[in-house]
This record gives sequence, C-alpha cells and structure tokens, in this order.
Amino acid sequence: MLLHHYRFAKELDLFDFEEFRQQLEGQRSPIAPFKGALKEIQARLDEHFLKGSDIRDLVRGRAKCLDHLLVMAWSRYPELNTGIALLAVGGYGRGELHPHSDIDLMFLLEDDDDSPFREPLTDFITFLWDIGLEIGHSVRSLNDCEREAEADITIITNLLESRTLAGSDHLRQAMRERLSPEHMWPADRFFEAKWQEQITRHHRFNNSEYHLEPNVKTSPGGLRDIQMIGWVAKRHFDTESYEEVVAKGFMNDAEHLILSQGQAFLWQVRYALHMITGRAEDRLLFDHQSAIAELFGYRDTPERLAVEQFMKRYYRHVTALAGLNDMLLQHFDEVILRSETPLETHPLNERFQVTGGYIQARSRSVFRDTPSALLELFYLMAEHPEIEGVRADTIRLIRDHRHLIDDRYRANPSHRELFRALLQSGGNVARQLRRMNRYGVLGKYLPEFGQAVGLMQHDLFHIYTVDAHTLRLLKCLHGFRKPDAKKDFPVAAPLVHQLPSMEILWIAGLFHDIGKGRGGDHSIIGARDVEAFAERHGLSDWETRLVSWLVEHHLLMSMIAQKRDLTDPEVIHDFASTVGDEIRLDYLYVLTVADITATNPTLWNGWRASLLRQLHSETRRVLRRGLENPLARTDWVRETRHEAHSLLATMGADMARVSALWQSLGEDYFLQYAPSEVVWQTQGMLAHRGQDLPLVLINAPTADMAEGGTKVFIHARSVDDLFAATAAAMEQLGLSIHDARIATSKNNWTLNTFIVLDEQGQAIRDPARLDAIRLHLVEELDDPDDYPTIVTRHTPRQLKHFQVPIQVAIEQDSNGERTLLELIAPDRPGLLARVGGVFMELGITLSAAKIATLGERVEDVFYITDREGNPITDEQRQQRLRQRLIETLSL
Repeated sequence: MLLHHYRFAKELDLFDFEEFRQQLEGQRSPIAPFKGALKEIQARLDEHFLKGSDIRDLVRGRAKCLDHLLVMAWSRYPELNTGIALLAVGGYGRGELHPHSDIDLMFLLEDDDDSPFREPLTDFITFLWDIGLEIGHSVRSLNDCEREAEADITIITNLLESRTLAGSDHLRQAMRERLSPEHMWPADRFFEAKWQEQITRHHRFNNSEYHLEPNVKTSPGGLRDIQMIGWVAKRHFDTESYEEVVAKGFMNDAEHLILSQGQAFLWQVRYALHMITGRAEDRLLFDHQSAIAELFGYRDTPERLAVEQFMKRYYRHVTALAGLNDMLLQHFDEVILRSETPLETHPLNERFQVTGGYIQARSRSVFRDTPSALLELFYLMAEHPEIEGVRADTIRLIRDHRHLIDDRYRANPSHRELFRALLQSGGNVARQLRRMNRYGVLGKYLPEFGQAVGLMQHDLFHIYTVDAHTLRLLKCLHGFRKPDAKKDFPVAAPLVHQLPSMEILWIAGLFHDIGKGRGGDHSIIGARDVEAFAERHGLSDWETRLVSWLVEHHLLMSMIAQKRDLTDPEVIHDFASTVGDEIRLDYLYVLTVADITATNPTLWNGWRASLLRQLHSETRRVLRRGLENPLARTDWVRETRHEAHSLLATMGADMARVSALWQSLGEDYFLQYAPSEVVWQTQGMLAHRGQDLPLVLINAPTADMAEGGTKVFIHARSVDDLFAATAAAMEQLGLSIHDARIATSKNNWTLNTFIVLDEQGQAIRDPARLDAIRLHLVEELDDPDDYPTIVTRHTPRQLKHFQVPIQVAIEQDSNGERTLLELIAPDRPGLLARVGGVFMELGITLSAAKIATLGERVEDVFYITDREGNPITDEQRQQRLRQRLIETLSL
C-alpha cells in the first residue's frame, strides 16, 4: 500500500464476506445481493463513525471491503484470468475511501490488443454500475501507461498510487519499472512539476488557508497538501510510508504528529461532509458547517458559536499543515533541485548566516543557547530585505524551541527591546510579523494574539479569521508606502509618509481586533491590552495614549462615514471633537482604510473611498478652523451658493433664471450638495423646465478617477411612493443603492440623488449602459399609477443560510429636526423597495439614507420626518413603524 500513514488499530466488524459468498451461490442474479452488501457496509461504517471509531479504520476499512467485493465480482468473468490485471489507482490505490470517494480502477493489459477483453470488460463495468458503484476507469496497456505517463504529470502521479486487486501483480511491477525515475520524470523534474501544480492550485484560493467556505481537499493546508508530501517522497526516496521519511531525517517525530493528527481531523470532516450531503462533497459550505459542528459535539457559548469553535479547530489544523508543507517542500527543494548547486554563504553575525538567499542558524543550539535569537532572526530579516526567507532546517529549529517563549521570556527587557526594534525597523515589518505567525512565534510572544489565531466570525462580512485579517491589515499598511500606492489610495498613501511614527500603526493594527472572542466590546478589551503592551515596551505617555485611542476608536470613522449624514455640519463637528487633532485624524484614516481593505476584498470600493475622503477633509477643515469656531449651517449654505453662483456665471448661465430656480429649492438643498453638484443639477433642471416627464441625470466618475459611485439625480413631481418605485426600478437594473439624498422643492418637485454601484460594487461608466439606465428610470417613473412592483430576484445560497434578526432603532438627530431610523436586517433583493413601501403606508417622508451592505446583512440609516417635515416623536407611531418594518421584511 503506497505511503500508508497508519496501521490498522483493529479490524472493524463491517461485513461477513464468507456468508455473502455462500449467499451468492443460491441467487439467480447477483445484483441485488451486491447492492445490499454495499448498503450494509456503508450503514455499518456510518454507525461506527457516529460512535467515534478511529476515522483511519473507517476510511481504510471501506477500501478493504470494496477490495473484497470487486475481487468477487471479477471472479465471475473467467475470460479475465490472464493477460490483464485489475488495479486500484489514485486515492483508492492508497487504500483510502470515504463514503462517496471516487473508485478509480485501471484495467492493465500486457499487450496493446484489447479485443479479447472488450466484451467481458464491458459486462464487468456494466455490472459495477448496476450494483450502484460510481467508478472511474481506464483501459491501458503497458505501452499506453509508458506513453501517457511521460506526457502528463497527473497520469504518472495516479499510476504511482496503484495496487493490484485481481490478476497477476507482475503486470503492475512491469509498469512500475517502466515508470521509474531512471526512465521518465526523474525526481527533480517530477518535484518541480508537482510544485508548480501546487502553486497553481493555491493561487485559486489566493494562497490562503483562511476561507469562509474552504475545500478540505484542495485548499491550502488541505488533504492535497499532505498527499503532495507523499508523492514527492515516494518519487525521490522510493518510500512506502511516512515512517520511512522520518527515518531518512526529512521529517521528525513532531512533524509526523502534526501530519497524522491533521490528516485524521480532515478525514473526519470529509467523512461527515459525504455522509451529510449524500455525495462526494469536499466544500465546507456554510450549509454544512453548523451541522458538522453539532455532530462533533460543539455547543454555543456566550462568547462563541459552536460553528466558530469548530472552524477555529479546522483553521488551526490547516495552518499547521500548510506550514509543514512549506517547510518540507523547501527542504526537498534544497536536496533535489539545488543538490548539485553550491550555495553561497555569508555570515550576518555570530548566530545567523545567509545561505542561498535564506537565513540560517549557524548552529543547532543557537536558540537554546541564546533564546533572544527567536526574535532576532525576524529583526535581521526586516533589516535585510534581500533575504528571501528562512531555511527549512532553521524553521524546524524555531518550531522545536518556541516553547522557550514563556512569561519569563516575555518579561526580559532585552527581548522587549528586540521586538520593538523590529516594529521600528524600516523594512517590511508586516512580512516579518506574518512569518512570526506562520512559525508560531507571534502568538507565543503576544498571548493575546495567540487567542485570536484561527478565530473566525460566522458571517459573510469577515471572510478571514481574526489573525489572518490582522496580518492582511498590516500588509495593507506596508503597501501604502510603495511608490505606486497613490493610484489606488490617493489619500492614505501620501498620509502614511507624513505620520510621526510607523511603529504606532503597526501596534494599533496588531491590537485593533485582538479582543474578539473574549466577551464584551473588543475595542475596549483591545485598548486595555495595547496600553499594557505599550507600558511593558517603553512607549512614551503620548504614544501610549495615541495607540490606545486608535484601538478603542478604530471603527468610529467607518461608522460615521457610512451611517451619518456628512452634509450635516454638526455631524462633522461632533466627530472632530472626538478626534481632537489632525495627527489622530490622519492615523485613524490610514488605519480605517487598511481595516476595510483587509476585511473583504469586495468591501473597499470607490464609494466608500469617497465617503472617507470627504469625512477626512471636512474634519480637517473644522480642526484647522478650531473646534471653538464651528461652521454654522448658514455659513455652509452661503459658501456653497457663492461658489456655485460663480461657476455658473463663468459658464454664461442666465443668472436670473438660476436665482428664480434656487428660490424654490430651499436652504437644505445647499447643505446636501457640493458646489459642483449644484451646478450640474441646476443646468439640468433649467434645461428641463416645462416638461412633465421626470428628469433623470446621471454623472459617472471619469475613467481616471479611482473613487466615487455613479450619481443618479431624479427631478420629478413628488408623490408618496416615489422612493419605493425608484428602489424597485433600480433593483430591476441590477443596481445597488449606497446613498440617497431625498429633498422636495417648494413647488413640490423632488431633488433626489442616489449613489449606485453595479453588482460587482463598481461605478458604472459605460455610456451605453448609462443611457439604458436613464431611459428605464424615466419610463418606470413616468406614471405614478403604474409604478413597478417589487422585483424579487433569486436569493443567493449563502444569504439563505444566515438568520439575521431584524432590528429597528429610532432616535432623534443631533439638531432635533429629523428622526434617525437604523435598520439591521438580512440582505435580500427588493429590501429598499419594501422599506419605501412601509414609509409610504405610514405617511413618512424620507430625507436621506445611508445604505451599507455588510456580508449577509444590511445596516441602513434613514433620516425621516412626517409629511409636515416634523420629526417622528410619538412613541406609539414609532412602535407601529418598527412593527410594520419587521413584519414586511420577515416575509
């Protein structure tokens, strides 16, 4: 058996084959008995699985049972006795079968002529199908195997994992001889091809083992990574077990334990997936994670859901396996690909040298003799960016000695100085912290971070574990410092070079989510932790206060930008008062952009970028003016009108008509829009005067603008259900509304602006599509009596899985002129149109909306009044509004 990782602990009582053989003798047709045998075997396996039997016995036990049945079926065809052999290949060749694993068979012929075997083989294969076996099969001669294996790395890999089930084993031995490294695919070429195959596979998963719905077989750290080690070892060392790899010194006992425990856990998960779904399912989808967590005995706690506990265990195993795969393959690389190439070596200091571009310990006792070297190694790599990584033998030494990092180690002043020196280095600090995490050092030195390793949140918003997200955030911060970063981050990239200390950002980034999963507000917990860290590591009082403030308020800027009306001077002034000074503002902006970018690749888009840029610039203006001299609403209106008036005059507009139009718009209009928007809309409204059709203006960001959404301005006769109709029409167009500014002029015409993005979260720029959007909206909004019904598109599978409780919070805004309604609900097609319908039903007027979709849920804020423009203060009316929203959105 090829690379058998374990011996059977015991022979499971699965099926009595002697009794079955006797039963067959009295049957006219063997199909029903074979079907019954397969069903009974699987039922017994499932029973043992649910009782907690060793998964290794189950996976290999099923393969052994199939061996017996296939041999018995083969014996029914005497024409197949000579010149042909039945081989198990692939996973079945390894002796591993899960409930619905592929049963890969090969019929190996001695000669090229298969004509004597065609009819009996056809009958045999048909029989296997008739009894319910899903087999994959091929018919190959020895010459075919040689030719096809030479041409395809996948085929030779499959053939190397083979066992003879029936027929003479000399055919398989002859095949092995032809496929040996002396004839084809020598070890170096085989290794290089398989490594490139793995690189391509990992790339499909963004080179990360952290995914919301991982594949237990093919994701990084999955079963395929374990098999990769086996394939390479088999080809180079001609080993038949991992114990032999250990004996040859290429894997130690501790690493073998990581591999064996990780494989056993992944086998348990895969078996459960197959059993639950009734098919060969290797994707750990949301639909199955909770069921498997319950099956494995996890239960919800006040701090953490059962599914989160289960997935934390999963991520910890695959992270360990991915690290082991990296280390062993690098070791193979040094031994196989570079075995004949002299490696250049030069010393760094008494403890470390660079060999072949990788840092290496100069003695096996370096970490035992000098424990501080466990931190010094990463500091040296930060100071020497030309170092490509850590040599495999040194990775092993790190893993063997990281237990030295205990409370006494962490209390050592020289160790604290080394860690801080790393944070202060001008190199790629983020990369070194990622390496520290991969090799298990970071979680040892910062136990608070260690608690977050593998911690996931069961939602569609946070698509990475806490530690993976944190390290991605640090990578983003480093990316802001690159020369080409200004294109995608035009504000953050210049700011990061102006900050007094990058060390503050590294520390704030490390600690911003460190309090998650520990009960309570993670921002407060993290702020306490980072204060203690700062005091231990000798930060100044100013630095300690700043980094603690950043961790405690790291969500504030994003929340204000996405949930509050940035055209309200009081919102900006209150935020500026909380921030206090420009240094905090700049640090918070850079940290916020990195946090959003690292949370979910789809989350950072042009619209969110423009919101944060607006909040940053408006707050900076207030801080420079002075908090004691806030910009009054009347001043804001006057400045906007004056600048827009000057622009229109320069363009040759009829200023008398402009003044007449502006008289009908009201002062609030000039609070909501920038001067350039006022100019654009004024020109459109003047050109449209006298027409009854709705005016729809669309302004898309130009191609060279990285930020912003597509603005849709609608000027139409005001009717109660216009917002609901507009939301439904945009739903039909596949547009998502991210911001809505709703106003009505004195002559009862709307001044509504929507910021929309397409289904990929991008602004729409294509002229043909923009024109189609405009025509569709004009057509749908033309007749209030014929407004569109809500279009309910298919709800995606992932959204159906999450049950988000509907929450409605109602409060008054800071100036008391409007009511704020915050809605948290499951994301569903047509949601905004339904909300608009409730507003229409209850006589509520919408003045503005902030729409935020966060994974499987929406967190929307609506600014509302009654039809007379007064805030909704009556408690009974507020309760009726809550009730109707919950009823409507629960349907």
